[in-house]
Amino acid sequence: MNTDMNIHPTAVVSEKTQLHESVTVGPFCVIEDDVIIGAGTSIATHVRISGPTTIGQNNSIDSFAALGGAPQDIGYKDEPTELVIGDDNCIREYASIHRGTVKGGGTTRLGHNCLIMAYAHIGHDCIIDDHVIIVNAAHLSGHTEVGERATVGGLTGTHQFSRIGTFAFVGGGSAVSKDVPPYAMVTGERGQMHISGLNKVGLRRNGVKRETISRIDAAYHILFHTPELLHSEALDRAEQEFGGCKEVDDLIAFIRSSKRGVVKRIKRS
Repeated sequence: MNTDMNIHPTAVVSEKTQLHESVTVGPFCVIEDDVIIGAGTSIATHVRISGPTTIGQNNSIDSFAALGGAPQDIGYKDEPTELVIGDDNCIREYASIHRGTVKGGGTTRLGHNCLIMAYAHIGHDCIIDDHVIIVNAAHLSGHTEVGERATVGGLTGTHQFSRIGTFAFVGGGSAVSKDVPPYAMVTGERGQMHISGLNKVGLRRNGVKRETISRIDAAYHILFHTPELLHSEALDRAEQEFGGCKEVDDLIAFIRSSKRGVVKRIKRS
């Protein structure tokens, strides 16, 4: 550990850490053994970081965040599992992210350029891709996977092993018990989740071409708005008509690989 870094005198930082010299550590923080923090990362006040945890560059970690704590799993036996956080993330007040478990692969992973808002929780063995937004007080149970550029609304909870696809938008206060398809806007309580539409705004904002959005929309109509087709028939038809478009191929592959089943119900007016 480099003692010339900008560490507040009230902070407690283990000698068994590796902090880049540009890291700043605010008052009353506790950074325990086996923590690695990259260049430009800023840690506010009263933050606790337990290890093994690796944090990349240019992250902003706000007050009272708790990172790298032991998983909330009764089968955990103090094994040396880890938390890995990428670059350019913003982790706000009181957010918590736990390490993985051996049976879950050993690693909880947060990608790059994510926004984890206040009081959000990311449980053990979760895999969070890049540019994800987890809104205030959303709680992700263990083994949840969240795809790139997805948004999880405030006060949302997920069931263990749930998956939320790329560009999906989960409305606030939802209870996710099945997989959320890529590009979908969903909301609802447990057992009452429904697709309210395609996340066209999110797609357009991120530069997806209009033609591609139209193909995704047409595939969605086959998959979720054609009740006379069986599930497998809808998948086959969507693939035949719109296969070769990467986004549609990814959507179909996501649905076919689902183990919990996907949110399929369309709310009717």
